[in-house]
Amino acid sequence: MGLIKKAHLILVLLATLTIPYVQCQEVVSWEPDFRFTWNDFKGDVPITSGAAATTASGITYRFSTYDENDELKVDYNVYAYFYPTKSWYKPKLCNEVTLLHEQLHFDITELYARKMRKQLAETKFTKNIKEEIKKIYKATIRQLNDFQNKYDSETNYSRNLPVQERWVKEIEAALKK
Repeated sequence: MGLIKKAHLILVLLATLTIPYVQCQEVVSWEPDFRFTWNDFKGDVPITSGAAATTASGITYRFSTYDENDELKVDYNVYAYFYPTKSWYKPKLCNEVTLLHEQLHFDITELYARKMRKQLAETKFTKNIKEEIKKIYKATIRQLNDFQNKYDSETNYSRNLPVQERWVKEIEAALKK
C-alpha cells in the first residue's frame, strides 16, 4: 500500500472513530427553567487552574436553503448549549453565589444565540450564504467572548456581590424580552 493510501486510510479511521465521540458528548440545551446544580459539572478539574469553576457553553447552528419564487430562502436553527463533561468546579471554593455566576454564563450564551437568530432573520443572503452565515457566527462568538470576559471582570468572578446582583437582574430582564 502506498504512503498516500496509508495516510488516507488513517484519516478515514480517525474520522470514523471520532464521530461517535462527538455525537455522544453530553449537551444540555438552554431552557428558560433550567438551573444548574453542582451535579451538572462533571468535568475533571485541571490541576493548574486557579479558577473556582468553569462553565463550558457555546452556540451552534444549522441551516438549509431553498428557492421560493426565484428568491433564496433560508431555514436555520441556532442553539445555546452547555457541556457538562467539559464544565467543572472546586467544591471547597464554590458556593451558591458561584453557582449563580456560572448559570449567568450559560444565560449570556443564550442571549447571544438570540442575537445571532435576529441577525440571520434580518439578513438578505446572496448565493454565498455559507460564508455569510459563517461570518455572522464568528462575529457573534467574538462578541459573546468579549461580553463573558466583561462579566467576569466586572463581577470579579462573582466576588463583587453588588455588581454580581446587578448583572443577575440585567441578564434576567434581557431574557424576558
